[in-house]
Amino acid sequence: MKILITLGATREFFDPVRYISNPSSGKMGIAIANAARERNWEVEIVAANCSLPPPAGAKIFPVTTGAEMLNVAQKRFPRCDIFVAVAAVCDFRPKHFEPQKRKKDGNNLVVELVPTTDILKTLAAQKTSQQTVVGFAAETQDVEAYALKKLAEKNLDLIAANRVGYGNDGAFGSDDNAVVLLGANGFRKAFPLAPKTEIARGLIGEIAKFHAAKTGAVPPANS
Repeated sequence: MKILITLGATREFFDPVRYISNPSSGKMGIAIANAARERNWEVEIVAANCSLPPPAGAKIFPVTTGAEMLNVAQKRFPRCDIFVAVAAVCDFRPKHFEPQKRKKDGNNLVVELVPTTDILKTLAAQKTSQQTVVGFAAETQDVEAYALKKLAEKNLDLIAANRVGYGNDGAFGSDDNAVVLLGANGFRKAFPLAPKTEIARGLIGEIAKFHAAKTGAVPPANS
């Protein structure tokens, strides 16, 4: 089994030293990679600005921006059986990049932001009947409602939804997480608060069952 995972937090630069990003540490993605390696799956990781060590035997492709992540993931996607998009990708980037550091002059600074390419939606549109695509929905409110909307709009097979926030209000940077895995057919499985390593094993188990049923490798699971 070949799994491709995106993880970490992308950065979009205003100038050579300033950027917008988010607090994602990459811990959930690395935990999923470890859980996949425990099953002896072939693991490839596209990691954005993540300092955590990958599991032994995994291939890792470091990137910085969303454009770089898309470029690498698109090249690796056709050969994977399962794609899990855990990365917290910036939804916007500065429209203009200043080649030199912008100096503070005491005036307000207004920066125009433009949307970045939706990596998950782009790759999900290319999936075959033998591939399973899993997204993550990191939300601050109405978690399951927003996740189900993303599941449909992005043509995903499954989506893992979790609440995030700054400090102690969410999963970013934490060793623990609570996740709900949702499917387009009404499937729902909740994973209560637990170490991300345990959550990852549970997610990989459910993803493996879904993929086997979808591709006809084994009869569909009853649970």
